[in-house]
Amino acid sequence: MCFTFAVAILPGLSAVMKRIFPIITILILLSLLGLIFFQFLWLKSAKEVKEQQLIDNINRATNEAAEKLMQDKRFPTMPGKNSNILFPNDKLQREFYRPSVLQRYSKEEIADIIRQSLDRNNLKDAPFEFAVTQNSITGDEIQTENFFKYYIDTVNNTHHIIPLIAPSGSNLENLAREEFLVIIVPHQRSIILKEITWFILGAIFFTLIITTAFFLTIRTLLRQKKLSEIKSDFINNMTHEFKTPLATISLAVDALKNEKVIADKEKANYFTAVIKEENRRMNKQVETILQAALLDKQEVQLNLKKLSAHTMIRSALNNIELPVQEKQGILEVHLDAQHDMIMADEVHFTNLVNNLLDNAVKYSKESLVIKLQTSNAGDAIKIKIEDNGIGMNKETLNRIFEKFFRAHTGNIHNVKGFGLGLSYVKTMVEAHKGSIKAESTLGKGTIFHISIPLAK
Repeated sequence: MCFTFAVAILPGLSAVMKRIFPIITILILLSLLGLIFFQFLWLKSAKEVKEQQLIDNINRATNEAAEKLMQDKRFPTMPGKNSNILFPNDKLQREFYRPSVLQRYSKEEIADIIRQSLDRNNLKDAPFEFAVTQNSITGDEIQTENFFKYYIDTVNNTHHIIPLIAPSGSNLENLAREEFLVIIVPHQRSIILKEITWFILGAIFFTLIITTAFFLTIRTLLRQKKLSEIKSDFINNMTHEFKTPLATISLAVDALKNEKVIADKEKANYFTAVIKEENRRMNKQVETILQAALLDKQEVQLNLKKLSAHTMIRSALNNIELPVQEKQGILEVHLDAQHDMIMADEVHFTNLVNNLLDNAVKYSKESLVIKLQTSNAGDAIKIKIEDNGIGMNKETLNRIFEKFFRAHTGNIHNVKGFGLGLSYVKTMVEAHKGSIKAESTLGKGTIFHISIPLAK
């Protein structure tokens, strides 16, 4: 009854998982995509704000530099009073000698004024190019070496032009020639990107964390889903494995109650033997499950001794001879290894070889042939177990050493077992400091290769 209850619950849980899993996946995926999208919009908005701030700062710096250039009271030297014949009054002299920025400042002085203005407007150490021109860029001018190079590149750089107009009430008012101050801060995109680099890196970093968490969550859910299916199969198999001997024992007990059987000692002994055999079978199955639990907790203690691998292999072969004979199969044995002394636990090593041979019988076809061969390679003994059974596809081959996994052959119960045999084999081989790998072709058979280090 307990088994039936467990079997009823697990498929229900599996069905719930199948319904909920796609919904969880879609919701998390939508959340992740939404987060990435809004982060992109936020970064784009931040970039636009920084661009506008940069342009405003450059405009303010350009205006300040222009005001500074026009506030200076320096004038070029005018002719002396001896020249008053041509210029009868000061106004005519100033009109003719219009004092320009080009006449009053050197390139270095203008550059210094612009540098100070940029520094005051949060553009410290920002590169710049400038020109002071009359009427147009092609007229009389002062310009830096790379000015025209960046002036022509209108895609990546913008130029800021300010007319140089004398302040109201100054000596230069209405007298200065028409001039323009042109400032270019090149590589503006690089400057903006440099300012928002930490924002971009932070957004990428946390997006990666969230993405990783998303995939780990999905991966965990997939594992849990697979584990739920495996456990469901395990419960079904266990129920079937226990149900058969229990039914047999029940029938044997009923038979022993029959007066005719009680009177016939031979029949009574037969049914008693059946009960004993089925009880032994159930005990073995319980032992297998308990052993798997101990392996999970890593509580299995190996009693390692220097033993002959061939002797233990022969012991395993003795156990498998009868099942092979029942299937009218052939067992080919070639113990060719010259050195076979290994540090091993006799019980567990014999069991792992026996499990592989038992699997070869379980998944066999007609005309069963099992080949077992040993050889030496370096400081190890190689054990090769080959069969001509049903074989496995690539997907099954990749999972055969997983706990509870069973290669299905149509009817889930047509092969006895809990799916713990090969998991146990791999654990025991590794506990003996060895390695195991499998090769298989669907419909042609399977080969297991085991390597165990020799005893020193």
